[in-house]
Amino acid sequence: MPSPAPHIVVIGAGIGGLACALRLSGTGARVTVLERHGAAGGKMRSVQSSAGPIDAGPTVLTMKHVFDTLFASVGARLDDHITMTREAMLARHFWTDGTMLDLMHDRDQSAANIHKAFGATSASDFSRFADKAARLFNAFEDPVMQSATPTVGQMTAKVLGNPRLIPAMAPHKSLARSLRQQFSDPRIAQLFARYATYVGGIPALSPALLSLIAHAESNGVWHVKGGMHQLARAIETRAASLGATFHYNAHVDRIETANGSATAVYYAGTRISCDAVVFNGDPNAIADDKLGAEVTTAVPPQHPRSLSAYVATFAATPNGLPLAAHNVLFADNPATEYAPLARGKMQTDPTLYICAQDRFGYQAPQGAERFEIILNAPPNDTTETQRCITLITRRLHSFGLNFSPAITTLTTPRDFGQMFPASHGSLYGRSPHGMMAAFKRPTARTKIKGLYLVGGGVHPGAGVPMAALSGQHAVAAIMQDLHLTSMSPQAATHGGMSTA
Repeated sequence: MPSPAPHIVVIGAGIGGLACALRLSGTGARVTVLERHGAAGGKMRSVQSSAGPIDAGPTVLTMKHVFDTLFASVGARLDDHITMTREAMLARHFWTDGTMLDLMHDRDQSAANIHKAFGATSASDFSRFADKAARLFNAFEDPVMQSATPTVGQMTAKVLGNPRLIPAMAPHKSLARSLRQQFSDPRIAQLFARYATYVGGIPALSPALLSLIAHAESNGVWHVKGGMHQLARAIETRAASLGATFHYNAHVDRIETANGSATAVYYAGTRISCDAVVFNGDPNAIADDKLGAEVTTAVPPQHPRSLSAYVATFAATPNGLPLAAHNVLFADNPATEYAPLARGKMQTDPTLYICAQDRFGYQAPQGAERFEIILNAPPNDTTETQRCITLITRRLHSFGLNFSPAITTLTTPRDFGQMFPASHGSLYGRSPHGMMAAFKRPTARTKIKGLYLVGGGVHPGAGVPMAALSGQHAVAAIMQDLHLTSMSPQAATHGGMSTA
């Protein structure tokens, strides 16, 4: 008699949990997903407006190949389930002196735009920087991002095998300092320094190695038709078609262990026995006794914390700036814009990110449009909401940008802390500050046998594709630990339910 398929419980339906559930379902395992919110996606959430659903979380999607591989792992094609379009423009950037710069997918076009806006020297600076970013990304994608348990030894071996990486890494410099030395115009350095905030960091405290993010973005920024939340739905739909079951508004009370191994999950008075548990949430929740005293030692507390944000999501008619889909309105003083954040204080001269969600593909809609505006903030920040609305509004007005109707509500760090327990409002898990930060994040396995981690707070880190890769790492660990092979071999098939 064949042994019964193992039962895996996934706690949380963020991108990491969804990717894990899909891959596990493809092996023939029985998968139960328990999500405390009412829909899949985690931080990839949406809110309703008079103009339709608005993405209220991530809006920038890079590394599409991660999701192509995810669907291929269960014999499916991503493009049969969702429509993605690569954007020609990465983002449009504005300064209050009137300078505007479009960074493009086409590197030569970006260089030409920089030449026009900042001069020949800045264009040459950019070309050298882009070369370095590409070398770093290509060197460390496999030994760090694609590795389930990266080590300092692996990284050292990679560098020793290619000593030319050392000056590109600038191991003793912060991202901000490195960029100031690479760009003659401080505004270009300010632009690329902002990439530290993509993973919740402050440029002056984050390693120069994070400049590799620029290459990931230049490889392609993708628009998901219908909004980013549709990607979560597509993964959920495919996993369900392979037998995964999803329960929403299902708050997990605790994880039960026996003989040092995770054996069951309790929610709403129900006990679900299982062979393994995957936790897709902030790892701090385990250490903070949010999942029961039996597993608090599984993960050490994750400190210091990354940045949080104040987020405005609204429908309005804009006036005053030629907005693109992705826009950045920069602070006036690059030298001091992040200084308050480093002290745990609210900014006074902030940079704002604006996603105009009806302008992808160079669309120019009429009437009310959907917007998301992000203002970086310290975790656990308690600045009065109206004060932040005033700060954002004044910053918009300094660029001559107005919205009608005006912004009236924000999602705050305190709100994020309530939505994602034990996160302290931090949106990216552990802080990325310091050269060794990448090696301090927890990996898929925990100290409790049968309990695994996925999500943006886990290696390989924050960001939608990184969270999906964490799901891949967790599944590999589960299959190895349970001595499993795929019980449902997949063949490439076309078709399936589209969520586009």
